[in-house]
Amino acid sequence: MYFDYHLSTPKNQLHDITNQVRDAVNKSGILNGIAVVYCPHTTAAITINESTDPAVGDDMMLGLDKAFPDRNEFLHAEGNSAAHLKASAIGSSVTVIINNGGLSFGTWQGIYFCEFDAPRMRKFYVKVLKG
Repeated sequence: MYFDYHLSTPKNQLHDITNQVRDAVNKSGILNGIAVVYCPHTTAAITINESTDPAVGDDMMLGLDKAFPDRNEFLHAEGNSAAHLKASAIGSSVTVIINNGGLSFGTWQGIYFCEFDAPRMRKFYVKVLKG
């Protein structure tokens, strides 16, 4: 089953979308399989990381800003080359195993939509497959 979700991203940050993915799994009725979460944007990404301490998301953004700073040498006319680099480094999708109707996470894990070119209206897709 396929689901699409919309997200307003007022600033560059990690947005926890774990509950929306759980919602898709629940609506699908699939008890065992996989959920694929996909971002169709070139300046945003999807990742799995710690969801207990919100400072982890802030630290990730800080680290990515240091690793991929804006540079005067970039040629892309929109001026968001650093956002493209961050999105490519993180990736556009994650896959999570569904077991007994729940997401099979580690103790601290959650799913994040990573915004690197805010503000934007974004979307992401969840595909739930029986397995």
